[in-house]
Parts: sequence; C-alpha cells; structure tokens
Amino acid sequence: MFTGIVEELGEVVVLEERQGSARLTVRGPQVTSDATRGDSIAINGVCLTVTGITDGEFTADVMGETLNRSSLGVLSPGSRVNLERPMRLDGRLGGHIVQGHVDGTGTILERRPAGHWEVVRIGMPPGLVRYVVEKGSVAVDGVSLTVSGLSGAGAEAGEAGGHDGQQAWIEVSLIPETLERTTLGRKQAGEVVNLEVDMIAKYVERLLAAGPRS
Repeated sequence: MFTGIVEELGEVVVLEERQGSARLTVRGPQVTSDATRGDSIAINGVCLTVTGITDGEFTADVMGETLNRSSLGVLSPGSRVNLERPMRLDGRLGGHIVQGHVDGTGTILERRPAGHWEVVRIGMPPGLVRYVVEKGSVAVDGVSLTVSGLSGAGAEAGEAGGHDGQQAWIEVSLIPETLERTTLGRKQAGEVVNLEVDMIAKYVERLLAAGPRS
C-alpha cells in the first residue's frame, strides 16, 4: 500500500522496449537508499517490483497490461517521475490508501491560477468518474489529491460521459508544495496522467451488485 505522498522526483534513465513489455531504469537516490531487490516502488502511481539497484538507480519490468492501463509507455530518458516507497505499518497515513493499481488514464484539459495555487481540470474516462465524489480522494500520477470539482451529479453522468454528451472531468487544487515537488507542477494541457480511484467505492459497488447472501 502507498499513501500518495510523493517522496522524490526521479528521472528515467533508460526505457527498454521489449515484445509486449518494457524495462525501466530510474534514478532515485532517496527511494533506493534502503530498497532491495523484490521491493515495491510506485512510479507515477504504478506499483512496480524492483529487479535491480545500482548507485541510486533501480530497474523494474513493466508488463503489457500495465503499459495499456497507464502512461508509463510514453516515458523516455530524461522524463521526471513521481516516486514513493510503500507505507510502513508504523508510519502515518498522510494521504489516503493507494494501491498502486492504476484504473486508467486521464488527460489534463486546463490549468488556471487561483491565488497561490492552481486548479487543474482532468478529463475522466466515463467508467471511472462514478467512483469519484467532491471532497473525496483520488490519486493522480500517484499524488493523493482532494477532488475540488466534478462534472455531472452522480453515477448517471459518469456512465454517459457527462451531461449533454460532454466529457466527464474532475478538478483538483494544487498547493505550492505539490507544484514544486511533483510532476503535476510541470504537466500541461493535453498531457496524460495516471488515475486511481477510491478502492472502497469499487468494493461497495461489487458487494451491492452481488446482492444479499443466501
């Protein structure tokens, strides 16, 4: 489990494309300081297994399913990425419960200043917006954020993609700390971000669909 509190801005050193998969090498001295082979590290919100560590860099294999569901496939050498180690059981849950299992990707539609922070609007896949509520939590590129605005009024809007056929979207507000310490301070309109919605909402939906136990 992760918390969505980014520890370090890493840098992609190598992206080696393979048949149906890829191998990433990322520079991250802080997250590799106590890591060993087999540990997990989240890259832009995607939980990956460390396969090797050398001089502040680590490698991880990315399967085809992960490439299809996330934006990791568009990374290139020099790309900055959000890095987070798993939560310790004796640590504080500073953000919210994040699994590192990306549900899909969204596209930044616009960003606008609002005082000392920025408001970012992100286009949501129709099937995901139903799990998001205003003032609830969402992970964007692995960053735990509070939803400050939401298109539509409920699940019906999420299924249709928004009222009147408009694209569904959410808005998040980024404080200066987030702008400075994560990739979200650099990403512009048109760029793709990884999204992970609240897993509790998905479990509740699944249980309700199954009906009462006989």
